[in-house]
Amino acid sequence: MEEIQARIEGILPKVRKPAQYINQEWNSVHKSHQNVAARIALAYPDLYEIGLPNLGLQILYHIVNSKKHLVAERAYAPWVDMEEELRARKIPLFSWESKTPLSGFDIIGFSLQYEMTFTNVLTMLDLANIPLYAEVRNKNHPLIIGGGPVTYNPEPIAPFFDLFVIGEGEEVLLELIETYIDWKSSPGNRKELLEELVKIPGIYVPSFYHVEYEKTGKIRTIKPLSDKYPEKIERRIISDLDQAGLSLKPLVPFSEVVHDRLSVEIMRGCTRGCRFCQAGMIYRPVRERSSDLLCSLIKSQLDNTGYQEVSLSSLSSTDYTQVERLLNNLTEICSKRGIAISFPSLRMDSFSVHLANEIAKIKKTGLTFAPEAGTQRLRDVMNKDISDEDIKTTVEAAISSGWRKLKLYFMIGLPTETEEDLQGIVNLAHYLVDLGLSIIPRGERRRFNMTSSVSCFTPKPCVPFQWIAQNELGQLEKKQDFLKKNLRMKHTKLKWHDARISLLEGALARGDRRLAKVIELAWKKGCKFDAWTESFQFEKWEQAFRDGGLSIEFFANRERSHDEVFPWSHIDCGVSRDFLWAEYQKALKGEKTPDCRHDQCTECGAC
Repeated sequence: MEEIQARIEGILPKVRKPAQYINQEWNSVHKSHQNVAARIALAYPDLYEIGLPNLGLQILYHIVNSKKHLVAERAYAPWVDMEEELRARKIPLFSWESKTPLSGFDIIGFSLQYEMTFTNVLTMLDLANIPLYAEVRNKNHPLIIGGGPVTYNPEPIAPFFDLFVIGEGEEVLLELIETYIDWKSSPGNRKELLEELVKIPGIYVPSFYHVEYEKTGKIRTIKPLSDKYPEKIERRIISDLDQAGLSLKPLVPFSEVVHDRLSVEIMRGCTRGCRFCQAGMIYRPVRERSSDLLCSLIKSQLDNTGYQEVSLSSLSSTDYTQVERLLNNLTEICSKRGIAISFPSLRMDSFSVHLANEIAKIKKTGLTFAPEAGTQRLRDVMNKDISDEDIKTTVEAAISSGWRKLKLYFMIGLPTETEEDLQGIVNLAHYLVDLGLSIIPRGERRRFNMTSSVSCFTPKPCVPFQWIAQNELGQLEKKQDFLKKNLRMKHTKLKWHDARISLLEGALARGDRRLAKVIELAWKKGCKFDAWTESFQFEKWEQAFRDGGLSIEFFANRERSHDEVFPWSHIDCGVSRDFLWAEYQKALKGEKTPDCRHDQCTECGAC
């Protein structure tokens, strides 16, 4: 390990942001590998600056390392310059803490947050000298597992993984590790280990399932190879968040990272029922942490990190029922230290502005809201429960309270969208800028700025819109051009996403097991960091699909029938297919469904 450390130090002056490859960060854990029963590498298939703040990975890092007989270390995808240096010097990919080659760990767990990191998974396995395909690995290779939201359709990368954890990992990971430890001391082979692991609820072993296709390319059946394996893999959820693994000592990075602040999950799940939102479906039911526990936790974490901002994280933070009490207590804690408080997800209502004004007493930055669509009709289709009046009233209240930087999130390519809906985005942005200028004193207007960030809608599994045909590339680019042409005004800025990335994301999100070969072909052509505009190579992806005998359009731009067998049909996301279909039909009629936390049960199945 010391030899690898010395060789890595010789590379650091030659690469971008060398601080991301060193260790000894504040609150990192270092254990001797000689005195543990199992060694786990937690891998994030993106840069350190993206992966380190990930709350899920930090939670699992703490849970595993809290056990004396286990050690967990981290690994991230090296940027292309570092990858070139590692390959040139034949240095295997290593863990950040001890610089142990990843191939020396018992288990490597990949955090799968986004489909556009799939090629990075292959890069990391290859750099670690681990065979890409699970079927050719033996007892001497680490067990390769995956977890995270992408595993609700793991099929495009299924051949690369030994197993997936479906759902929340706080409990199941330790169950998995203990089963591994028992097997490790036995003479059993790799298949016998998987036979034991598949008995654990929430564990999906792809090699135990057979996919049969029709001549059209659609799936005919997905069946287990034996009645020993479940026909449906049920997700794992944590019933009591107060009892879930909570770290008092979060990792503090050496170099600049995204979301460089203390992030604390105050609740999990959302029942607002937005029909495009995968997280709002797969993380049901809503579970809250107690206000007193959160205050104690945050105080300890601030003491142990030195962060100057704390973010109260959830899918809809203003729906947290104890939010005012929590904020009052935190304001008392944070104001003395000059620590800012932020909400990453605010609804467009007067209550959100009230909360924003409370936290602004310490520090005022900017406000972010998500109208999602420019017309009331399309928001009803999405089940986005905010009105034009809500939007106007909220922005007026925010600007009147002194906020001068606003960000609005919109989507294009939504089901039933028309040019009138696109014009609605333009009209709404212009109206809100004019509204702001009418309120702000002339001498302050130069500070006023409103950004409209417009993404392309990508259908995901386990949502009411999982049946729809994604807009074709030409359609998305035409809609972007419309907004670029018409959304021009002083004090406003338009940001948009690369439509080609969104199209590929859509194909991978709803793809089947045949896409593994396409992903490998694209990777061999040099595709990596596909979420990064500067490295995205769409033409190579198109060629990889052609070489694999498949098309992006089949997976992205095709409407599904009511009874089509999805690649994820054997994964139970907690919300029933009947509920999702009923919501899809209501969307096409423009009918809304109320939030079950404030109305009657919608019988989605999650409870």
